[in-house]
Amino acid sequence: MTDTVLAEVSDGVGVITLNRPEAKNSIDLATTQALAAVVDDFDARDDVAVLVLTGAGGVFCAGMDLKAFSRGERPSLPGRGFAGLTEAPPAKPLIAAVEGWALAGGFELVLACDLVVASREARFGIPEVKRSLVAAGGGVLRLPKTLPYQRAMELALTGDPMSADEAHRFGLVNALTEPGGALAGARELAGRIAVNGPLALRATKQLVAGAVRWTDRDLLDHQATVTEAVFSSADAQEGARAFAEKRPPVWRGV
Repeated sequence: MTDTVLAEVSDGVGVITLNRPEAKNSIDLATTQALAAVVDDFDARDDVAVLVLTGAGGVFCAGMDLKAFSRGERPSLPGRGFAGLTEAPPAKPLIAAVEGWALAGGFELVLACDLVVASREARFGIPEVKRSLVAAGGGVLRLPKTLPYQRAMELALTGDPMSADEAHRFGLVNALTEPGGALAGARELAGRIAVNGPLALRATKQLVAGAVRWTDRDLLDHQATVTEAVFSSADAQEGARAFAEKRPPVWRGV
């Protein structure tokens, strides 16, 4: 584990904190590897019943580190997906505690969680299209299973964000808190879960998630064939460079 990911355990709850506040907790390869290791450790520990994922510095996660991507880095692991988590969530319940922005891959991490507690000032979005990328970490697959089709499509095609209040109305967020209170709210919810039987919790999560969530390996493989040409395109590199250089991108359609 590196200091880009922090971990602590208290009263059966394992709290995982993305700790790159200077980069808005964006995910690079080192953070991906660290996060995967912490999740595996907590998933195997008898003293951890529920996991909470949050971000340091008042921001949940700004998604993929585009500066690292522009250098050729991909923050994913084979069979585990973006951040080592989106294709392989833990067997134990996972709660997102969201302050500030959860954008792009950050929103995809939220969608990979089982429950969400968010500050009223939190914002969610998958703006990948603005950089000629695709929300291939589960965003375009999980979002229409949570939101109405047309609203999910609007978010995906415009890249515009959604407020915490709207996310709560649609059921994407379980509970809203005042600013600064998301982690405390997530701990409270986790505590209500952690007192229950661990075998029952695992089995219940497996059954509920299998009934409503994206679990089809063929769908993942199909997504890869659709998105690989986008991620390897000149436009994808241009989008990342334009972000790093703080200028509008110039698309070539290739």
